[in-house]
Amino acid sequence: MTAKGSTSPDLLLMLDRSRPRSLRVQIEAELRRAIRAGRLQPGSALPSTRALAVDLGVTRGVVVDAYDQLTAEGYLLSRPGSGTVVSPATARPASSPPTVPADAGVDVDFYAGESDLDGFPRSAWARATRTALQTMPTSELAYGHVQGIPSLRHELADYLGRVRGVDAAPEHILVGHGFNHVFGLVSRVLRDSGRTIFAVEDPGYDRARAGLESLGIAYRGVDVDDNGLVVDQLRATGARVVVVTPAHQHPTGVVLTPERRHELVDWAQSVDGYVIEDDYDAEYRYDRRPVGAVQGLAPDRVIHAGTTSKALAPGVRLGWLVLPPALVDRVADHRRTTDGSTSGILQATFASFLGNGDLDRHLRRMRRVYRQRRDGLVAALARWLPELTPSGAAAGLHVLVRLPPQADESEVVDRTLAAGVRVYPLAQYRPPHGRPLPPALVLGYGSVTPQQSDHGVRVLATTLEEALRTRSGRR
Repeated sequence: MTAKGSTSPDLLLMLDRSRPRSLRVQIEAELRRAIRAGRLQPGSALPSTRALAVDLGVTRGVVVDAYDQLTAEGYLLSRPGSGTVVSPATARPASSPPTVPADAGVDVDFYAGESDLDGFPRSAWARATRTALQTMPTSELAYGHVQGIPSLRHELADYLGRVRGVDAAPEHILVGHGFNHVFGLVSRVLRDSGRTIFAVEDPGYDRARAGLESLGIAYRGVDVDDNGLVVDQLRATGARVVVVTPAHQHPTGVVLTPERRHELVDWAQSVDGYVIEDDYDAEYRYDRRPVGAVQGLAPDRVIHAGTTSKALAPGVRLGWLVLPPALVDRVADHRRTTDGSTSGILQATFASFLGNGDLDRHLRRMRRVYRQRRDGLVAALARWLPELTPSGAAAGLHVLVRLPPQADESEVVDRTLAAGVRVYPLAQYRPPHGRPLPPALVLGYGSVTPQQSDHGVRVLATTLEEALRTRSGRR
């Protein structure tokens, strides 16, 4: 039962009147157990004897006797005018310090998928949250529309059309919890429509492959060259869906050329297929204006996917699809039978953030930050590893660095990690059974300062030299 009173705190005590043990003894035992287990902390106030007696259906004298006994034992402390509290003397010893994480010795982590979380616009986001709570319709606090609240879909349509050249009508947009979520939704629908073989870039985004594997969808790797995905090779795969990163290929950094874009659209038309365009970091271009989305060329054949992960932070957990009209109802129906909808408050906050220009301002600021960090990494490579040249466009949050042909990626990664710096092998982004590629590393700089880059590349230069010397000695 729960103790109640007009000014007394609630307290859960379980009494069993069928037991031969007296109710006073049961109350004492329950309170001791709660204090020993930490459910009642030192200094916690107990209900008044009158309130607890009423709640438990016992006489007040039973509760008074139980309190007196526990006070005598040192569990409780009675303070005139302040009621009864748990004695400070019952404080338990501090627990052991937490175990040190396995990567605590890593000084620099060149992870390619992380943005600068310290740069998250907390104040602007807080203002947008307040605005959303003050202005959003009550209906948006209910189980929301499976495609997303109307205000956010309208703001996304405006933003994507203005910034990415996407042909986006609000009724064709579906809002979800991030790329993996919306990618899974549309992939299931395409698979169930008879498009059972997908194509992926080789090398390409590893989590897209993992998502297909989790759905039991077969996929074929397609080579990427300096012009992007090799569409001639795509035609030979038998696939009717392809997943691409055309604005800034992940991880090589190349941009899909205009000729290849048209070839890709022609392929989709010829096989009654679809292109899933992952527009993961297209806002960040440092040497020229960003190239527009492929979706603008063929809205009926290209599924445009975007998220807040790189533009804001992965923890925001928002992603979206701009769907061809023929797929909207099928994807929405599938979503209705799974998780249903995304938080209306979160969506309304992002809608306000978009509508008042806060995202534009944030991106302008972060472009300066990321350009400085990219320049810092490139300068560090020129200083410590001048023989290695980063490839790809000056864009996004990572660069690809090709190693000497005789280097072993895994050995370099392991040696560098042992020296306190984490780098990532190109092999991580390869589907099985792909053609051999020269060894390379993918180095992210989104969360790495220029000073950290200089230290990390200096360590990499040392460990690479050691690895090459060791391999030379084995011959």
